Amino acid sequence: MTKAASIAAPLREPVDRVVWLAVPAVAYLLFLYAWPLLMLLARGVIGPEGPTVEPLASFFADPFNWQVIANTLRIAGLVTLVCLLIGYPTAFALAWSTGWAQVALLAAIILPLSIGVVVKAFAWQIVLRRDGIVSLTMVGLGIWDEPVRLLFTETGLVLGAANVFLPFMILPIYSVVKLIDPRLDEAGATLGAAPLYRFRRITLPLTLPGVVAGIVFVFSLSIAMYVIPSLLIGDRFQTLATLVGRSFLFMRNEQLGSTTATVLLVLAMSVVVCSSILARRLGRIA
Repeated sequence: MTKAASIAAPLREPVDRVVWLAVPAVAYLLFLYAWPLLMLLARGVIGPEGPTVEPLASFFADPFNWQVIANTLRIAGLVTLVCLLIGYPTAFALAWSTGWAQVALLAAIILPLSIGVVVKAFAWQIVLRRDGIVSLTMVGLGIWDEPVRLLFTETGLVLGAANVFLPFMILPIYSVVKLIDPRLDEAGATLGAAPLYRFRRITLPLTLPGVVAGIVFVFSLSIAMYVIPSLLIGDRFQTLATLVGRSFLFMRNEQLGSTTATVLLVLAMSVVVCSSILARRLGRIA
């Protein structure tokens, strides 16, 4: 052994034994999740003669597929917006409440997560019917002159999906709001800052990590939902996720299904990356 090697050898730190505890979980994810996913995506870019971009070119050359992408982004964006508008103040109410009020709010948010998505979707089918509670309430308040069917409409789909994904917006924001020192807002008020200015310069920047996390969660779930659109709006309204299922289950077109899944994955990953970049820039501006 050379002198340099003998000096460098003692500087090597041994691998932490705790790391080995993660090996079974990593192997499980690689074998049952990552490998099948890679095989699925590979079918979208591999033809009989090897790798090719022809499936992707054919996919984007079809105007119908562009409409499907637009449907997917529009619905996911609306669901995320509705969840943010409802979830942001709800997270503050949850963080500022105490005692039994906080327990009741937590139960109302967390317990619905134990109910399956299929059950919730079927429940919303009843709610959104012409004689459902939404229609009857609107007529009772005088907003509508007669009952209106929201089932099998984009509005009904957004309402049903927002109800399912709302906890994934509230909980990340709540976890951040809970850590904010309330004395910061009081200090701003003492210095003469108006409520809107305090919110824009103090509260919003501090809650931004939770907001971004909630947006990423809800948008990623909304862009990939399959059961909810199938039950609340039907096959006449196609999204990328329903097109993937239709390609594999009904059309038996694995090439189209794999290509669509690739596009869906790229869109979902782009949202995560762009949201992280946007959060950093907004943090600097604030």
